Amino acid sequence: MRDQIVAGNWKMNNDQIQTETLLERLKTYEIPNKVRVMVAPSFTQLSQSKQLLNGSSIKVAAQNMSAAPSGAYTGEVSAGMLKGIGVQIVILGHSERRTLFHETDVHLAEKVKAALASDMEVIFCFGEELEDRKAKAHFDVVEKQLKNALFDLEASAWKKIILAYEPVWAIGTGETASPQQAQEMHAHIRNLILNQYNPSVADEVSILYGGSVKPNNAKEIFSGADVDGGLIGGASLDAEDFMAIVNAF
Repeated sequence: MRDQIVAGNWKMNNDQIQTETLLERLKTYEIPNKVRVMVAPSFTQLSQSKQLLNGSSIKVAAQNMSAAPSGAYTGEVSAGMLKGIGVQIVILGHSERRTLFHETDVHLAEKVKAALASDMEVIFCFGEELEDRKAKAHFDVVEKQLKNALFDLEASAWKKIILAYEPVWAIGTGETASPQQAQEMHAHIRNLILNQYNPSVADEVSILYGGSVKPNNAKEIFSGADVDGGLIGGASLDAEDFMAIVNAF
């Protein structure tokens, strides 16, 4: 049985006071037993968030990490540093990291391996640009991203992998892939994993959808047979909206 997951990516939002306000509000909601809920604050709020969520079922994830374990990498944070404050989950490959910080598939493959070597869980993001979709190359782009970054991993490593399909044209734009488009791509992704590995790996990996998911469209998007939840951006900054999405299954 695959995990149903809703993860909130706060991006570069929420200072100390805003973090406390949001998390204290989230803690007042009842979390469905069947749903794994995660939040990904900025690095400066990770330790605070861990403390505030002590005893809660809501888990804390980092938004990024370095492939290096230590060294002269000013401004970077290692897997060991994250684990040192109790953070066991990291988001890698988000389109903003790829676009704004020029992270390549090769670089991301190194990060994934570093996270897995530290026994961390990885939410791996990928997805096509608008021009790829218009050129009907979206399936090929997604396949290439997965093969380059993940398909040389052992099958056992996939127990620590969560996939997040995020069509870049739908992130922060108000545009959303239709439920049919989301399901079509998620089914394609699962089939790629099946062909590379085996039915067990393909059936057990959770594939999230990310891209302007809101309370008014989450239920329909999550209804897809191969859609196992969402990586939520803007709506995760509002407790009521985020919890409405958590309860949309």
